[in-house]
Amino acid sequence: MITGDKRGGVLELLELIDGMDIALVSVEYRLAPETPHPGPVEDCYAGLLWTADHVAELGIDPARIIVAGASTNGGLAAALAMRAGDRSGPALLAQLLMYPMLDDRNDTPSAHQMAGLGVWTAPPTRRGWSALLGDSRGTDIVPPYAAPARVTDLSGLPPAFLDVGPAETFRDEVVTYASRIWQAGGHAELYVWAGAFYGFDLPPDAVSQNACAARGP
Repeated sequence: MITGDKRGGVLELLELIDGMDIALVSVEYRLAPETPHPGPVEDCYAGLLWTADHVAELGIDPARIIVAGASTNGGLAAALAMRAGDRSGPALLAQLLMYPMLDDRNDTPSAHQMAGLGVWTAPPTRRGWSALLGDSRGTDIVPPYAAPARVTDLSGLPPAFLDVGPAETFRDEVVTYASRIWQAGGHAELYVWAGAFYGFDLPPDAVSQNACAARGP
């Protein structure tokens, strides 16, 4: 939410789609705290509209658009899927949410269990949400869709693929989000990769290979 650009994570996605007939569009959204919510998700929505308007130029099937992201970008992809549905925007085939950051409350058992352990834990998560939401973080006045876990009605969403590791702070919010999609009558495919930690798809090991294979078609 506070750092990065449109090139972040692109190499990993290019490896994922290597050999497939897929076009990849990466959106550079404005960062917090200079641009708080809803700026970043609105930028992503503008990118989705641009993509839908240029399907012929990009060689894209308009019926097969997928939104995807990891960590913060996974949370934005989830919010983007909601925005598109609410605004009767471009129809989405699916959403690929890789260890997404979904809940500003940051108060799950895994957030407490993993505090101070690993490369990304509760303190930087709080800083990111605070930059995006200001004083509303963790309160009952968080704006709709600022944090996807806060949305009460998860029905009508495009099918979701979610994955996470058991040894990372986002574990419980991701598992809960998938469960709520099922409870709303939606389709979610959830993977909890045994022994995995935050960023588990980056090291060249068996877990990352299995995760990349599951994310593919």
